[in-house]
Amino acid sequence: MSNQPKTNRKPTHDVFHVREGKPGSKGFWTRIGAAWMHDDQGGLNLQLEMMPIGKDAGRLVIRVKKPDEQTNAGN
Repeated sequence: MSNQPKTNRKPTHDVFHVREGKPGSKGFWTRIGAAWMHDDQGGLNLQLEMMPIGKDAGRLVIRVKKPDEQTNAGN
């Protein structure tokens, strides 16, 4: 069994880069990739379109795609 995403499967998660904003704000969120859950639910495969680097690079957040986003992905 391969843990690579199948070409006919849509991503199950979005990957975001988050930079901190002003205190009390939610910061700046940029979608930078997608992720697919392994069939055994034990991990994720990531496909990133960019990789943040540097001392102020922020953090990566992986979020489950919302049902309407999964339906409309790729349209």
